[in-house]
Amino acid sequence: MGHGGDVIAELTTDHREVEELFGKIEALPSGDGQRKKYADQAVIELVRHSVAEEAYLYPAVRQFLPNGDGIADKEIEDHAEAERTMKELEAVGADDPEFDRLIGELMTEIRSHVRDEEDNLFPQLRSAASEDELMKLGDKVRQAKKTAPTRPHPSAPDTPPANKLLAPGAGMVDRIRDALTGRGKD
Repeated sequence: MGHGGDVIAELTTDHREVEELFGKIEALPSGDGQRKKYADQAVIELVRHSVAEEAYLYPAVRQFLPNGDGIADKEIEDHAEAERTMKELEAVGADDPEFDRLIGELMTEIRSHVRDEEDNLFPQLRSAASEDELMKLGDKVRQAKKTAPTRPHPSAPDTPPANKLLAPGAGMVDRIRDALTGRGKD
């Protein structure tokens, strides 16, 4: 979290970190408790990443791309589907048969979303926005990830201004819960 560079570099690095966690999950046998640990870490990163994209990237997509509203709406719907899956995943242990189904579903959803962003959205944005604008967006995304929630909140608003107002409070509560339970810690 918080890598530096423009918004595209920042978010692409996040994608690689989540994919690395997915690889660790896939390398372990079904039922292994470490799979839940890695899944929790992936969910933490995915939620922070999604909140930052919804607060800053997608409004920029709407502003800079001629078909930006449609693209942003589709990306937000992708996030909503993944968030529902993450919420279900949060409730099951690695030894629960549902865990394998849900983590597989989440990996499929996220990998498809990442491919779409990296192959389509990011190149379009790089062409349409100036390097200065992309750098400013990178800074905003990094700041948003610092206060973002760490747990899925499927019923929370996913567009400005409500998401920008509510996310830091939910993030604080989530970080307190994580500290008390040890979630997301090595």
